[in-house]
Amino acid sequence: MSRSRARRVPLHAAALLVFVLSAFPVYWMVLTAFKPTADIQSETPVFLPTSVTLDHFTKAFEADGFWLFWRNSLIVTVGCVVLALIVALGAAFAVARLRWKGRRGFILMVFIAQVAPWEALLIPMYVIARDTDMLDRLSTLTLIYFMITLPFTIVTLRGFLTAIPVELEEAAQVDGCTRAVAFRRVTLPLLAPGLLATSLFGFITAWNEFAFANMLIIKNQDDRTLPVWLSSFSNVFGTDWGATMAASTLFALPVLLLFLVLQGRVAAGMTSGAVKG
Repeated sequence: MSRSRARRVPLHAAALLVFVLSAFPVYWMVLTAFKPTADIQSETPVFLPTSVTLDHFTKAFEADGFWLFWRNSLIVTVGCVVLALIVALGAAFAVARLRWKGRRGFILMVFIAQVAPWEALLIPMYVIARDTDMLDRLSTLTLIYFMITLPFTIVTLRGFLTAIPVELEEAAQVDGCTRAVAFRRVTLPLLAPGLLATSLFGFITAWNEFAFANMLIIKNQDDRTLPVWLSSFSNVFGTDWGATMAASTLFALPVLLLFLVLQGRVAAGMTSGAVKG
């Protein structure tokens, strides 16, 4: 074995260890969802399924409010992503293409907002929502998730816009296009990887968020989202861990499928947005 390969062995071993530690909880969740109840309650852990059942998924589908809370999560998530893309696209264009007073200060504030722990704002957000009569509303959650994802979206799109030569837009303007038309026809198609990367980040953030949804949806339980409903799932089914894991698997499925479909373009968008500008 050459020296270069020998040096890579510890790195490969560390990478394999990280992969196992990260993937095992997901594997155990999915495995438990398909296990018969007897295997789940067995004192000896069953790491490989001896038989498969779909009864737990049936219970999850038939649980009260499953489709209602799925719809709520989808509405909040899609609304957050669309709002963040629209606002961030304009802000990123202003920062990357225009020169105006206060531009650097604005960029600094965006970076500060991006690294700020949003959990620290739980109580202020609750007080604001309570005093403005905005509790128990999906629109409130949508606005909060929009604010959480907006800084990252602006930073990523700014980096990607900086990587696109401004001369392409200028050439289109020479041919008779207005600045807006040149941006829409020339630059916007080239932004597709960045838009997909930021959309996926916003989707994952809003889809998985629990703290704000649990605090701001108090009285109107029909406006709960899937993470909040999932936290009380064990109360509905008692000790039925199979149904709980089946519901968790269904909850994670949309994000997993979306990532598998977009992973190539997402990687390109994240890399460009991270190293440019």
